[in-house]
Amino acid sequence: MQDYFKTHQLLLAPMAGVTDEALRTLCLEQGADVTYTEMVSAKALSFANQKTRHLLNMAEGEDQVAVQIFGHEPEVMAREAAWVAQTMGQKLAYLDVNMGCPARKIAGKGDGSALMKDPELAARIIASICAAVPDVPVTCKFRRGYYQDQETAPEFAKRMEQAGAAAVAVHGRFVQQMYNGSADWGVISRVREAVSVPVIGNGDVRSGADALRMVRETGCHAVMIARAAEGNPWIFAQAKAALAGQPEPPKPTLDERVAMARRHAWLLSQREGKNLVRMRKHAAWYMTGLPGASVARGKFNQCVTLEDFNAVFDELLAYAHQFLEAHGSASCAPQAQGSTDL
Repeated sequence: MQDYFKTHQLLLAPMAGVTDEALRTLCLEQGADVTYTEMVSAKALSFANQKTRHLLNMAEGEDQVAVQIFGHEPEVMAREAAWVAQTMGQKLAYLDVNMGCPARKIAGKGDGSALMKDPELAARIIASICAAVPDVPVTCKFRRGYYQDQETAPEFAKRMEQAGAAAVAVHGRFVQQMYNGSADWGVISRVREAVSVPVIGNGDVRSGADALRMVRETGCHAVMIARAAEGNPWIFAQAKAALAGQPEPPKPTLDERVAMARRHAWLLSQREGKNLVRMRKHAAWYMTGLPGASVARGKFNQCVTLEDFNAVFDELLAYAHQFLEAHGSASCAPQAQGSTDL
């Protein structure tokens, strides 16, 4: 995948309950090169779970998508990976295996980051999937290490490469850190030195300047952006410009932020199934830092219909304009959700 990541350098990370078709569409429009589905349970796929299969739907403007699956049973993972590949065909960019999710409900069942404690099992999973889908690149995403201050990522990456992984993504925190503290980008460099396959860097990329700095400091082939894209799809336009050596585009205005939030809500309203309640958290992210945002957040949590959301957007927009006119124009730039106070 060396050549692939020369032209696909900016990736929207897979995030459960976040990277559905609506957000993926908006991030693609702003310059994301690769988008990932939400995490897909291989076990649920094996039960023909329609709610889980629904996660594989393509987004508007999406020619291909990377699908991330999770589980801990090599045979099940391989069988369902083959089903995904056969079902999606050319729409599938590549298959990724989640080996980094620290959430208790995932890792507590032996999935996600729990695999970092058992490199042999993790390697068998990769090898099994590669054998089942020989024409589809298989990648994996993991963290600096499982236990605090015990870095295992470079050696873990070697094992995954030997098992057949075509690329690896590494997040610069230990599993036990969850999302606290800072990501250590040094581990991305060390993984880069340990393997010959492409390395994707992840962790604390909150601006275009951060994306450029990560590439320069670590030598990573691609940059994966996660929480900083929540309520802020513009980060991809900023990163695209920074990596191209061009000035970053102006930060969105108050009206542009609200307009994007409205479009996001509309896209969710068109999605199969009743997903509009997801907009409650997205709306709060879009409005972070705006005058009246704290009051609006409580109202968003009561919204059920598209009309409900638009009414709160109308109210907040009017209040914010009045506030800024009275107190002077303050920055309305979206704030990255990856800050340590989250």
